[in-house]
Amino acid sequence: MKKSYRIKRNQDFKALLAQKRNKANRKFVVYQMDSDLKHFRVGLSVNKRLGNAVMRNRIKRHLRHLLQKHQDHLAPVDILLIARKGVEELSYAEMEQNLLHVLKLAAIYQKEDECEEKENF
Repeated sequence: MKKSYRIKRNQDFKALLAQKRNKANRKFVVYQMDSDLKHFRVGLSVNKRLGNAVMRNRIKRHLRHLLQKHQDHLAPVDILLIARKGVEELSYAEMEQNLLHVLKLAAIYQKEDECEEKENF
């Protein structure tokens, strides 16, 4: 994932949390904030309770890959994605299913039909 798609600065994380626009399911919490950019930016948070460094990096690697895979359908907002307990036990397909579910709840993920309708206008 390109550097322009990442959120790294502490003040950006604090601004996202201060917005208090969040949605959650059993495996993920998503905070969002409007952005002036033409693409999304994402910050990932994986707690130490989820496992050792190898496990946490594996989770982040899978999440980055899933976001990159679905980047054409994501709204241009800043996203803070927090992994909850139990994510470390999920397979790749289950992680993708849970991630898309929470992104749809937050209205960040737009289906193909919705994208095509916007292009036609």
